Amino acid sequence: MAKSERNWHPDFIKYMDKIINHPNYKDLSIIQKKDGSWSWISTAKSPIGQARIDWCEKKATELGFPIEAGVYAKVMREIHPTKWKVCQVCGREMSIYYHYPSANCLKKINKQFGILYTEIDHISDIWDDLLSNGFSPAEISQFFIEYGNLTVANMEKDTIIDALESLCRNEGKKILSPGAMSNFPDRFDGFHTYNRCCRAEEDTGRSKENLKSYTKDRRAYEYWSDGNIHAANLFMGSSFFSNTTADHVGPISLGFVHDPRYLRPMAGSDNSAKRDRLQFTDVENIINIEKQTHVYPMSWYSEKIWEYIKTNYKQYPEQIPTAYRDALKQNMANYMFILWNIIQQCGKNGISFLFENLLKPKYKYFLFHYTFDENGVIIERSPRHLTERISGELDRYKRIAIESVFDFHE
Repeated sequence: MAKSERNWHPDFIKYMDKIINHPNYKDLSIIQKKDGSWSWISTAKSPIGQARIDWCEKKATELGFPIEAGVYAKVMREIHPTKWKVCQVCGREMSIYYHYPSANCLKKINKQFGILYTEIDHISDIWDDLLSNGFSPAEISQFFIEYGNLTVANMEKDTIIDALESLCRNEGKKILSPGAMSNFPDRFDGFHTYNRCCRAEEDTGRSKENLKSYTKDRRAYEYWSDGNIHAANLFMGSSFFSNTTADHVGPISLGFVHDPRYLRPMAGSDNSAKRDRLQFTDVENIINIEKQTHVYPMSWYSEKIWEYIKTNYKQYPEQIPTAYRDALKQNMANYMFILWNIIQQCGKNGISFLFENLLKPKYKYFLFHYTFDENGVIIERSPRHLTERISGELDRYKRIAIESVFDFHE
């Protein structure tokens, strides 16, 4: 049994049974295994995952939600019967809304009121505790109104908390965070199995020690992307994105390049919701960036499809989020399958061939340090001293790229 299954808390098991049998989830795809357990977790690419997506989009139509970025999270939040989710690991119940203070929010509260709280204290409980410590409703209300730069009809607790929650969930403000992150269709109920309380321990990639490595976008390595990948990594970790996240104007999972010229700031909630969607405005933005920078936006293996899209997208705009996006997605799958076949048929010689012809030519980007303007245009380039760190970066790039071929095939 997998580690995640061993750690499932009894209260989480009860929560799963309650959700699976609730009428709000009628006909949502899930399979009971031979051992009696449920296929709660299922990837988007699997038949179960695809069936869940179809179900969710139909549900969105019923609820009057347009099929656009973030719609899955909206649907699963809307239909959740209690709005509270049990943690798989510890059994703690937490709100699925943005009700928990960020690290910066905690610092501001401590500075203003001299009381320490934690990232798993509900904002409503913090408010009540401040009242019990002698602070007036007006003091507390004024603090949060000013902190969130809110315009509210009154200074009542619920009004202010609702306004803060909406601001953080819909506009990406870093004041409050959800008790459980959205994760549909991978999870049946649409939320990560572990809550905020256990996230740092269970999601090792998100631990404080590893967060810095997220500025190196490993997806670019996994998809064998073209572009100045090292410069893009540096730009993602620069001060230009200190209060937001870096969005690829053209999704690299569709074959677009990982290059600083094609990165733009976007609120974290919007970025995660966007995923690999492609819209008319995206195509227009990509074409404009190409004209301005003369940097080609597409990796070589999808170039012909991109040229076709550029020629036809104005005549058939409705095809962009459907047929054109699907063609790029399928082409990526075809490309990864070809790479896997080369390795399978030729073994070490195949890996050597792919390395020499597709990976090694990009090593040149790692030999320089770059500075940028706000649009990712490189305004200065200086040589880096060859060190063990650079060697480690190159080894990591090669390792992730090769491993991803097998992972994609599986």
